[in-house]
Amino acid sequence: MMLNFPVHLGNRFIFTCTTLFLFFSFFAPNIVYAQDLTSEEAQEKISRTIRLLERAYIEDVNYEDAAENAIKGMLKELDPHSVYISKEENKKMNEPLNGNFEGIGIQFNILRDTILVVSVISGGPSEKLGILPGDQIIKIEDRVVAGIGFKTSDVIKSLKGEKGTPVNIAIRRGGEKELITYNIVRDKIPIHSVEAAYMATPTIGYIKVNRFAVNTVDEFEAALEKLEKEGMESLILDLKGNGGGYLKTAVDLTDQFLGKDRMITYTQGRAYPRQPYKATSKGSFEKGKLVVLIDEGSASASEILSGAVQDWDRGLIIGRRSFGKGLVQKPFKLTDGSAIRLTIAHYFTPTGRSIQKPYDEGVDAYRKDIKERYTRGEMSDAEKIQIADSLKFNTLVKKRTVYGGGGIMPDIFIPIDTSYQTAYYKTLGRKGVFNQFILDYMNENRKTLEAKYTDEKTFVENFQVGIKMLDNFTTFAELEREIPFVEEEWNTSLPLAKTRLKALVARYLYGISPYYQIMNEFNQAYLAGIKAINEDSFSQMNVGQ
Repeated sequence: MMLNFPVHLGNRFIFTCTTLFLFFSFFAPNIVYAQDLTSEEAQEKISRTIRLLERAYIEDVNYEDAAENAIKGMLKELDPHSVYISKEENKKMNEPLNGNFEGIGIQFNILRDTILVVSVISGGPSEKLGILPGDQIIKIEDRVVAGIGFKTSDVIKSLKGEKGTPVNIAIRRGGEKELITYNIVRDKIPIHSVEAAYMATPTIGYIKVNRFAVNTVDEFEAALEKLEKEGMESLILDLKGNGGGYLKTAVDLTDQFLGKDRMITYTQGRAYPRQPYKATSKGSFEKGKLVVLIDEGSASASEILSGAVQDWDRGLIIGRRSFGKGLVQKPFKLTDGSAIRLTIAHYFTPTGRSIQKPYDEGVDAYRKDIKERYTRGEMSDAEKIQIADSLKFNTLVKKRTVYGGGGIMPDIFIPIDTSYQTAYYKTLGRKGVFNQFILDYMNENRKTLEAKYTDEKTFVENFQVGIKMLDNFTTFAELEREIPFVEEEWNTSLPLAKTRLKALVARYLYGISPYYQIMNEFNQAYLAGIKAINEDSFSQMNVGQ
């Protein structure tokens, strides 16, 4: 029987295995060892190593740890995206892409050693029972959990669980003298991949997609239909920071923008023949100006979509060079519930571009690539982006020049805006002062705000961050978080700080969509998208149909 363990079994075993190898070599001088083993020979070599450990090693061996370390070691030498996933990690990693998890349906934060409900998830069991943002969870299953050093992991362990199982909690609510108890039956909680959808102007819609998950296309179509009813003629699709997801979802979402039979992408690998993916006649936004926003955090499925849009001259790509992940992974389950996510193919854009950035210098260098882009200055100057002339391609309709070999190059480059990012502002953000201050603020002012601003539109148009709120914020930072006030830097960062505070209030009142609507006032790629549509940069840049 052949065991599928790789050669490397961790440093703990190297000396013993080497000694045994030399011992047998001494007594078998006529054996010839091949330089390149076949897969069968490699399996036998590994199996023999396991048998030797079992028979001769000085101590008992934990074969589960040995196998995991061996598999990780072998995969690390292949490419940056082939990885081993433990049983526990496998379940957690699948939740965001499967579109749901099981629990009580709240977002929380721990503030002053107390679990604070930040928001309740629409359609979840907590919302149905009437639990509100701002509620403080004092007890879980009659156990006091406030003031005892409860950590985020403890909260998740206590509240998350299988669908149909109950959990009792007691909450403290502002204005109520007694604790309120709830018996919550856990259920499937939806994870939304369309975070925001609103009208940026009377004719321009905006949709923010954060991942390519099972439910993404349904969510996108619902958002698109809503915006079209509100007068949308052009669309800004925001994929900044979107690290990808399912290939099928990438194909189906791209299909919304391209005409029938147009190539979206194709994949090809050693063991997998070329597989083309083409658009159908089901596209819901094949006409109208389209802008796609990307940055260095946009990867994989995001690059499939933006690459296809660019190759077919369907829309403008605005932002910074994307991550550069052009490899397709497929999960293979192992017998204990763990899995290997193995790279099986490259994917290519319709023009034949591979946007996979090089990884021949090893995994560590690959992972430092984004940092190197900052160091080289390419985040602020497009002229410093290093791409070989041999990687030039022509788009399929207008014959414009586009590039492969390391991410999607935008049609309109937007440098990182650091003009408001002082050291003082960064410290406030890094130490969580914005969130903590607003959680306190909401706990004291929620009812007043809800009475004054009856919907998110009214709030966005009328709420102002006043001098008193700003003074309270900087005082909170100094007294509660021990961050000394730096007046000159504060004045520089003030416009961004005010916008961030307002956006956080909106988030805790109405959800994530108005948060983006407010923060987009400082999103230079978003503003450039609106300008490109209004000033008809499409015609000037020979894009669009």
